[in-house]
Amino acid sequence: MERDLVGHGLPAPFERWPNGARVAVNIVVNVEEGAEAAWPDGEGNDSWGEYAIPIDPAIRDLGTEGHFEFGSRVGIWRLVRLFERFDADVTFGVCARALERNPPFAAWLRASRHDVLGHGYRWAEVTTMSEEEERADLEHAMRVLPDLVGRPVRGWYVRSFPSERTRRLAAAHPDLVYDSDAVNDELPYWTEVEGRRWLVVPYSKVHNDTRYFLAPTYATPRHFAETLIAAADFLLDEARHGAGARLMTVGLHPRWSGQAARAGAVRDFLAYVAGQPEIALVHRWQVVQWWTELDL
Repeated sequence: MERDLVGHGLPAPFERWPNGARVAVNIVVNVEEGAEAAWPDGEGNDSWGEYAIPIDPAIRDLGTEGHFEFGSRVGIWRLVRLFERFDADVTFGVCARALERNPPFAAWLRASRHDVLGHGYRWAEVTTMSEEEERADLEHAMRVLPDLVGRPVRGWYVRSFPSERTRRLAAAHPDLVYDSDAVNDELPYWTEVEGRRWLVVPYSKVHNDTRYFLAPTYATPRHFAETLIAAADFLLDEARHGAGARLMTVGLHPRWSGQAARAGAVRDFLAYVAGQPEIALVHRWQVVQWWTELDL
């Protein structure tokens, strides 16, 4: 995979999104709980819990398992209530095994208007897999996800960071039209993968609740809310001064942002956006459709 260090440049690609917004905000909720490595599945322990105490792989880590269970039992519904309260369009990045293990949430998602982004069958690092293993995981997810969510799944992204083959494997699947593994831009862009025109809708590791645990960390949820609000405010100011329409991606996880105090940061950000007529909460498929329509 070749590096591309040239982006959209100084000239604004376009002034406003087709819905009239200067700034489109896309919240991506990472639904991973139940797809992580765990003893009952013969996969050992996962390291992304609420604490950083190393657990011997020979010992079952019930603490981390319980933390993930909180996300599926409590956290996801707390976030759902906030999205419904603010009438927000969002994207759910779904690991298929997580959805298989939470039928009530699968039913809610199937009945909702929200977008679904494929996030693997298991929540595992593809950089540690062989090409055959990564392809098998992608194909497994893409076989079961459309039935689980009741509609086609058109986008793909993996845990942490992609392998050199991830985009090629995604582009080879006939149902997928874009990936969100890149973090090298804010706006979408077109590329080519083995002769196929391919859309990239970048993700963000910065406007992301993983920053509660990755340095520089947030001392309180208020700092996360302030960061998100500051980013949206700056993008809006930038758009008003000739930079063109902007896109902001926010990454959330039910096991983290579904905790009561941290959910307050999500609430405060949603309230801010709701008060800005030039900012719109959108899901990723809307962005894909708009970008295709604009043919940029």
